[in-house]
Amino acid sequence: MAMSVGGGGEDAPMSDINTTPLVDVMLVLLIIFLITVPVVIQTVKLELPKVQFEPTTTKPENVSLSVTANGGKCEVFWGMTPVTSQELVDRGVKKLKAEIDKQGGINAAGLELPEVHIRGDVNTPYRCIGGTIFAMQMAGFVKVGFISEPPAGSATVRL
Repeated sequence: MAMSVGGGGEDAPMSDINTTPLVDVMLVLLIIFLITVPVVIQTVKLELPKVQFEPTTTKPENVSLSVTANGGKCEVFWGMTPVTSQELVDRGVKKLKAEIDKQGGINAAGLELPEVHIRGDVNTPYRCIGGTIFAMQMAGFVKVGFISEPPAGSATVRL
């Protein structure tokens, strides 16, 4: 209990600030947040991979695709040439077969298959990107990667 002792008489206004209600409210809020935060944050414990930005090394045998959407219609470009879905699969099969034959056949030691590098416009719907991935997997490509632009000045990207 607080008690004011001293001069001033009964007519003098009390100039001390009563902080007790403020402390009470803060303690109640602290207790509420201590109880509710562990309940709200429920996650499965995972060890996320640490990713370092590594520039892409482009080999001549790799396939470079660009995907965009024009008026809601998906457009895929093999290099600079526009292709349809069927042409994409056909060209992919032909490219993969030619590369395997060039390296000595399917049973050749040290066989290195080409990769697919997809550049997708930021406003392209996922169905266009997903369809391109599916078509290249149907053609037989195992490695499909994405070309992106890292944030300016960042050397480490965390996922």
